[in-house]
This record gives sequence, structure tokens and C-alpha cells, in this order.
Amino acid sequence: MKNGKTNTPRGFTLIGWHECISLPALGLHDFAVKVDTGAKTTALHAEQIETFVREGAKWVRFRCPDVPGQQVRMCEFPVHTKRAITNTSGKPETRIVIRTPMVLAGRRWSIDISLTDRGKMRFPLILGRRALRRRNIAVDPGHSYLVSSKPQLEG
Repeated sequence: MKNGKTNTPRGFTLIGWHECISLPALGLHDFAVKVDTGAKTTALHAEQIETFVREGAKWVRFRCPDVPGQQVRMCEFPVHTKRAITNTSGKPETRIVIRTPMVLAGRRWSIDISLTDRGKMRFPLILGRRALRRRNIAVDPGHSYLVSSKPQLEG
């Protein structure tokens, strides 16, 4: 950025490689995530993942991530799909994927989120490029929190 101006095309929202998002259907609001355009799919830390059938449809129950200042809770969602996803170690694994609304930069749209153990990772959610495509969003890898405030509890 020079003189507070960006080279972002008109109509694009410029976000940083760390931002805060909300997943209202999961009860998670304004929590820090890592934006990673190298990852196709968004991944959320989840524990105690179990599938079950409700009225003939596949559902998943899981423990939402522990986000500072927010109550830990169990969530239930219809299973959107299962997908083969390469994890951070480069190993393929089959993950359950849910579809839920996300709020970023004052805008709301539905995204697909794979459920996995990210307990050893700094951020409970990695926001992949599929969630951002066709949304006129550009990522500045040199800056953080361009459209949100840095959480008080983050180091």
C-alpha cells in the first residue's frame, strides 16, 4: 500500500491473511481465522464428530472449537457432502462437509466447511479459496485485519 491506496481493482474488497469472521449458525462470532488461498476448502476444528440419521437424511454432530470469549457447544448440521481432502501433512483423508452462512467484511454468504482436528493449529478455521471465489475479494498476504479488528486475546 502506498499513501493508503491499494492497487485493488474497483469493486473488490481487500482482506488480510488474518481476519475475523462469524459463523452465526454455529454460534461463533467475530473470531480470528487464517486466510489461505493455497487451501481449496475451508476447514474448521471440530471434536467428537459423529454422524447420525434424522428423518432419512445424514446429519453430523460435533463439538465446535473453543473460541476465546464464546461458549463451547455441540452443533448439529445436515451433511452436505463428503470430500477427499489433502491435509496439512499432504495425506488425503475423507472429511464431512457442512454448508453454513459466513459473515466477512459485513457481507454474508454460504460456504462449505470441512470438519477436522485442527487442535494443534493456531487458528480454529482456515478460510480456503473456494469460500472466496466469485465474491470480488482480494487477499493482501502482507497485512492482517484489513476489514476487521484484531481480537484482544490474540498474540
